[in-house]
Amino acid sequence: MYRTPLHWFYLLPALALATIAKAPADEPTTAFPYTVTEKTKDRELSAAMRRSFEHYPAPRLEDNELYSQFKYTPLEGLDYHGGDGTVSRRDATKVIRENGKYYVWYTHRYTPTPPKGADECTDTIPSTDWDLSEIWYATSDDGFTWTEQGVAVPRPTKPNPGWRSVATPGVLKFKDKFYLYYQAFSEPSMTRGDYCPISVSYADSVDGPWTPANTETVPTGKPGEWDQYAVQDPNALVHDGKIYLYYKSAFNRPHALWVAQGLAVADNPLGPFTKHPLNPVMNSSHEIALFPFKKGVACLSIRDGQEHFTVQYAEDWVNFEIASITELMPVAAGPYVPDAFTDSGDGRGITWGISHFKNATRDWSHQHSILTRFDCDLSLDVDDPEMKKSHIDYRPEHHYQFGLSKKQRERIERENRELQTSDPESR
Repeated sequence: MYRTPLHWFYLLPALALATIAKAPADEPTTAFPYTVTEKTKDRELSAAMRRSFEHYPAPRLEDNELYSQFKYTPLEGLDYHGGDGTVSRRDATKVIRENGKYYVWYTHRYTPTPPKGADECTDTIPSTDWDLSEIWYATSDDGFTWTEQGVAVPRPTKPNPGWRSVATPGVLKFKDKFYLYYQAFSEPSMTRGDYCPISVSYADSVDGPWTPANTETVPTGKPGEWDQYAVQDPNALVHDGKIYLYYKSAFNRPHALWVAQGLAVADNPLGPFTKHPLNPVMNSSHEIALFPFKKGVACLSIRDGQEHFTVQYAEDWVNFEIASITELMPVAAGPYVPDAFTDSGDGRGITWGISHFKNATRDWSHQHSILTRFDCDLSLDVDDPEMKKSHIDYRPEHHYQFGLSKKQRERIERENRELQTSDPESR
């Protein structure tokens, strides 16, 4: 008598499923299709799936040209005095290429001591990491090893804007001349706040010499306006033959602080600048980095606010929408943007730049920042699947270093005691 081999009994469920799967092709179905096509977006969709087709540049993250992870490489050639806190470099401009090499400008502090806070600062002791600073610059053949060239913009004489500190520069090339915008402090930072306007220096050559305008090129707002105390982090691009300068301000005191981004536009790099009537044009980010992308402008919304860690896009250069959400974004990023000032109307995106790590030694008594290189794929001309991975797998030790504070543990223990007291079954 023939007997069915035992292993066939284990295959019966799979065979049944296969039979079901081979239902007639013309049998109607209303379920979302397994294979997505161009027609899929025309069906009735949930809000989340409709966002995938209509809000983002591509339905799949891996196909989104405005999504990337970021990778970091230490820079060679810059000395930090053994990390003693007396030398700091931070807040790099966009990287530009001139004379066959890369150029970058940045906040440079060289002081007898690390920052000591607003109560202990003097004419030589800084209050913050960016107090008593100048704008320096460096050059590189490959973007990894840099040669520091020295000061570009020193602190001007008192009472010119920036006599206390010039910091956080942004570079512009316009009609074969060069411009450096920067925060111009006339008081130690954090004595009242981080109050300052934006000023500018200009040069005929990328290597200087730089002539300070000694003006409040982009002034703070009127009393009661959102940017009444500070306009910071200047980031200039060329669009429609005009200078589009994006900047940051913090507002909402005495309530919880809100940091947002504004836009000022000018025909001449030296001004006057007109602030956009829709300011703030972005609702988030302590720092941003902008670059032309297709017809519009893309932005890294890096830290702080409801839309931090996002890449955003505005085809009209004003109304930004979230294009992707990512991780490990570069702090105070200065990307290499070859077409930043070409006004081509066909922005190609970015693949690398210079950013910083603040408090690099994790020791506040030796507080200083260091410059670093970041790489990414936010480019229409590069296809790097490795940069399109959708998560970073952290070790447990990384998570545990962000554990509960003493105050939080005490609150939880108090709640547990109250539950024990009120729960009859625990008595």
